Amino acid sequence: MTSKMKFVRSMVKAATLAHVPKHVDHFSKFSPSPLSMKQFLDFGSINACERTSFVFLRQELPVRLSNIMKEINLLPDALLATSSVQLVQSWYIQSLMEILEFLDKNPDDQSILESVYRVFKRESTKLSDPLDLTSSRFVEVLEGIRNRHNEVVPTMAQGVIEYKDAFGQHDPVTDHNMQYFLDRFYTSRISIRMLINQHTLVFNGNTNPSHPDTIGSIDTACDVTEVTRDAYDSAKMLCEQYYLGAPELELLQTNVNRAGEPIRISYIPSHLYHMLFELFKNAMRATIENHEPSRILPPIKVMIAVGGEDLSIKMSDRGGGVPFKKTERLFSYMYSTAPRPSFGEKHRAPMAGFGYGLPISRLYARYFQGDLQLYSMEGHGTDAIVHLKALSTDSVERLPVFNKTALRHYKISLEADDWCVPSKEPLDLAVYRTAK
Repeated sequence: MTSKMKFVRSMVKAATLAHVPKHVDHFSKFSPSPLSMKQFLDFGSINACERTSFVFLRQELPVRLSNIMKEINLLPDALLATSSVQLVQSWYIQSLMEILEFLDKNPDDQSILESVYRVFKRESTKLSDPLDLTSSRFVEVLEGIRNRHNEVVPTMAQGVIEYKDAFGQHDPVTDHNMQYFLDRFYTSRISIRMLINQHTLVFNGNTNPSHPDTIGSIDTACDVTEVTRDAYDSAKMLCEQYYLGAPELELLQTNVNRAGEPIRISYIPSHLYHMLFELFKNAMRATIENHEPSRILPPIKVMIAVGGEDLSIKMSDRGGGVPFKKTERLFSYMYSTAPRPSFGEKHRAPMAGFGYGLPISRLYARYFQGDLQLYSMEGHGTDAIVHLKALSTDSVERLPVFNKTALRHYKISLEADDWCVPSKEPLDLAVYRTAK
């Protein structure tokens, strides 16, 4: 590439970046359009049309990206100045600009959605055979965005770590704002990946013979018990690597709709697996560390129940529990009862890490109108309950929207409590008696 071409490209890029704030302001004025599980399924199975999906995504993805980019700009200046957060911002800007390139494209132009061939050379001892893979230009861009954002969670986590390490403890207002932002930021990321995965898998993916009922990333007959056992087996293997042992699993299920039959719902198996894997890891670690002297590990008990509206999974351990006042702190980002691992440690997943497991698991549950709750008894153990919607019509995306209400959350001020705050030292009534 000549120096002149490089100069022209750099000028074009600079001009494009200069218009980013204008694009963000424009698209953030629109609210995201939440989809239900049924809408995802109906579109992928009955009305699958790549043109329709293309027209929707080229408008919806900029809206979701811009809404959360407006909130990123409201973070403390010191946090925005960290190299990690700046890297995340650059990813979002690049992704937004790539999607915007399709705004003025004619959806009937076959060059946008038609298959193009990429030829790869497969090395062998005597010859190179061409291997043809098909994809569309739009799918390639979506896959590039998804891959670019793979490391968003640990990169943003690193930025928050740098910020906390540099400035130490923060006031309750700052902690509240950080919790509020990260919940919304990671929920937005989950939703964007959901849209991208559905399009790329439906229109450019191959069906999985072992799961013929899968539409995109959604399994219309997701076997909850099977996913639970898979999550347990993975956590058990990890636990045995660290502790040379693991609690056994006792699993029961109640299907009031179809007695005796497996419990199946329309859901994303990877989301359910993520939640249960994190809960099993926490339960196993607490159980082993609480019963280390006796070497007799009580089992982890799981009850799965489905009714007319809800599917609930209760996981009970005897890991000693946590004090009541610390229960909500378990969902706070950067809180972990285990030592913080090295950020560069990637050789295997740790049993406990940066403290993002529980809060992000709760976001996965809440994403389709469910929830994850903890009930702990100090001195005994903890019950973790995952609530999901049993009906695909009730499972609707829960999406953050940037508006005046959201803005007020970032401008909240520290006010006097309207309840008495008990002092650490008891009141000395003798002082008052002497005064009388």
